[in-house]
Amino acid sequence: MRHSGDPRVVITGIGVVSPFGVGRERFWDHLSRGCSGTRPIADFDASPFACRVAAPVTGVSIDDVPEIDGDDIWDPGYRADPKRYSRAALIGVIAAREAWKDAGLRVGEPNAGVVIGSGGGGIDIGEKQYYDFFVAHGRRVTPYAIPVSIVGMMSSEISISLRVRGISHVLSCGCTSSTDAIGYAAALIRAGEADILLSGGADACVTPGMIYGFSRMHVVSTAYNDVPAQASRPFDRGRDGFVLGEGAWMVVLETESRARARGAHIYASVDGYGSTCDAYHRVQMAPDGAEIVRAIAIAIERSGRSHEEIGYVNYHGTSTVLNDAVESRCVREVFGERADTLAGSSVKSMIGHPQGASGAAGIVAAALAIERDFLPPTINQTESDVACDLDYVPNRGRAAQIEAALCNCLGFGSKNSAIVIGRVA
Repeated sequence: MRHSGDPRVVITGIGVVSPFGVGRERFWDHLSRGCSGTRPIADFDASPFACRVAAPVTGVSIDDVPEIDGDDIWDPGYRADPKRYSRAALIGVIAAREAWKDAGLRVGEPNAGVVIGSGGGGIDIGEKQYYDFFVAHGRRVTPYAIPVSIVGMMSSEISISLRVRGISHVLSCGCTSSTDAIGYAAALIRAGEADILLSGGADACVTPGMIYGFSRMHVVSTAYNDVPAQASRPFDRGRDGFVLGEGAWMVVLETESRARARGAHIYASVDGYGSTCDAYHRVQMAPDGAEIVRAIAIAIERSGRSHEEIGYVNYHGTSTVLNDAVESRCVREVFGERADTLAGSSVKSMIGHPQGASGAAGIVAAALAIERDFLPPTINQTESDVACDLDYVPNRGRAAQIEAALCNCLGFGSKNSAIVIGRVA
């Protein structure tokens, strides 16, 4: 919880690996132009599944790991054996190092740590190793199967790569994982537990097991297999489920005073965080949305900002029928009549739903929107839905100068999290 006298926490570095490729500039360029990262699944045979489209990260390798000042004094062990990275760990390390370099930091920074979120961790390794165990009778199972696949290894790989020896934690709270991680990391910075924290999220869950499982749950889009770019359509009347996405979005957090003292570039501040639980259902949100409203209210109150200062909402906006309608109603309840003129968008219309990394994706998008005075669109808005009647910045982004943004994140297990980020003068 932030009090008026607490240090202000700011974002001084951003790193991204998205369905568009490596780098925050590539991410922002595609996002601001309203490009879709959804495509037919090509890495495995998806023909038996009802859903055959996704927004995966492709073409990324260990060679994309950026160099950082100070690497020359270390044995670069992170390059030693790329086969021992899960896909999520690889893209997480790449994004983390881009953020670290963007913030002007060195390898081995003192009093620094890692707090990230991930829903699936190395689930790709786990699926493959189980297949090898049951089908190939264990002949191909690596002795690294467990440490590479567990969720907790995600922060360790980043800590090893950056050679930082402070806190190294992973929050795995489903879809809200990275929002919660950034909220916790900001609180730790305010409390003086660390000078610098690398936070954010990474997930790479486009695997046969995940596509099959979500298809069985009837939560992913199946009506647009022949036109994949149109499959993710939050708030549109024709939506029929989310598109499974992948990616890593990382930020560097520190106090404003520290950032200014070292001349760091500041993207935005992390002002308030709220989290609640509906305590309602494993996969469905409570229809009344009461706890979503409360999470948003807590985040705004703790930010010290007024409702009028919020100029943009980065919606969770999954493209599922119930979720989009409930979230829209909750935003209307929080902001009242002002909701009609409050712009917001869902980046999931372009990048799909990257599970535990989705909150960090939204926060990065909102931070860049604040810094660059431009709101990314919600694409595939072709037919209005009476249950979703707000301004979702349809189809084309727009120039706008905003003082603060609300970033929503909702997840399985009735979890609700919200973060308010703001402009820093």
